[in-house]
Amino acid sequence: MKYQITPSNTFTGTHSVAPDKSISHRSIMFGSLANGVTRVTNFLEGEDALSTLQAFADMGVEIHRDGDKVTIHGVGMHGLTAPQKELDMGNSGTSMRLLSGILSAQKFDSTMIGDRSLSKRPMERVAKPLREMGAVVATTGERGTPPITITGNQTLNAITYDMPMASAQVKSCLLLAGLWANGETVVTEPEITRDHTERMLRAFGYDVAVKKLDKGNEIRIKGGGELVACDIEVPADISSSAFFMVAGAIAKHGDVVLPKVGINPTRTGVIDILKLMGADIRLTNEAVVGGEPVADICVKASELHGIEIPLHLVPLAIDEFPVLFVASACATGKTILRGAEELRVKESDRIQVMADGLATLGIDCTVLDDGIEIVGKGGAQFVFGGGEIDSHHDHRIAMSFTVASLRASDTIIINGTETVNTSFPKFAELVNKAGLNVEVVE
Repeated sequence: MKYQITPSNTFTGTHSVAPDKSISHRSIMFGSLANGVTRVTNFLEGEDALSTLQAFADMGVEIHRDGDKVTIHGVGMHGLTAPQKELDMGNSGTSMRLLSGILSAQKFDSTMIGDRSLSKRPMERVAKPLREMGAVVATTGERGTPPITITGNQTLNAITYDMPMASAQVKSCLLLAGLWANGETVVTEPEITRDHTERMLRAFGYDVAVKKLDKGNEIRIKGGGELVACDIEVPADISSSAFFMVAGAIAKHGDVVLPKVGINPTRTGVIDILKLMGADIRLTNEAVVGGEPVADICVKASELHGIEIPLHLVPLAIDEFPVLFVASACATGKTILRGAEELRVKESDRIQVMADGLATLGIDCTVLDDGIEIVGKGGAQFVFGGGEIDSHHDHRIAMSFTVASLRASDTIIINGTETVNTSFPKFAELVNKAGLNVEVVE
């Protein structure tokens, strides 16, 4: 699938973006392991979250879905049953890494597989500490990549683990394994990362202790407890909102409102960075829903300027950097990102792939080991030329270059856009309503 996008200069209106992917994943996992019935509303009907749902259905959990409403009949901490086949995680690194922690504690053997992109992603970062806990985990692909085979019926013991790099997925995997481990599992993160796992564990009645350190956090969890079913209302996804925020800021005629977006403070790096660049962003109607803060985000056309992105904001915006690179190209002056090695092991090497695409569209950028320098052309009417972009089947790359069409002089073609359905199934339809000219070509 590909997008063919003719330039436009308008991005306006009120738009409900896709539900939060991180919270959708976890609602299925915790609801399945809880005692009682969990009801989820505004569930993300994207392929990634559906991979998690299918995995738990394959392990004997009764799950009913009616559009974005999901009812989960929890089986308790010891009620999962052996799947009859390999568990297919599709494109979802979150599913595979978090489930590694859960599956390590089960009585049965299991194997997880993924699509071509997921099969290239590193899994030793979760396998290694899980082995320290007593799990038997084999990353059977080349270079410590999927498939992952986990041998059941092991005894897990709690460990104290200092994470070498900030990763919410590694942290969450170990906390989930810690639910079954003997003793108290302690995970220390070098920088603060998204804390949906900690918040949702508490929502399901499980005690989690979080201690703030100079930079990151120390999280403690004791094994042997129970989860109690609860109702979850999933907010709109801030990562999906980021494309609309940047579009509203860089458009000549930009004025968008995004209702009920999750503004968890471990996810708002994109807002902080855009504000530092001079974006006109306001939060209104702030509230707390199911333990997660939400707000309406209002963005207007803005004159952006280049910045050196503060290191402490990097883990808080890790998924939003592709579209922030587009914003940087539309800013006056140079933007510098360092400390973002994690971007090289996402669905693609997002630093290199974005740099290649930006160069195709006429932007001067320099790739660094752990980041990028982008020379913005903010004063120009047209920042980008036209061209053909290879998204490397990475949904966030595809959506980012779609936004670039607001400051392009000619048609942009983006190849490999089918994976947008993993996180934002109605993306093209919604951005067209806001003013873009996206034609989906199959």
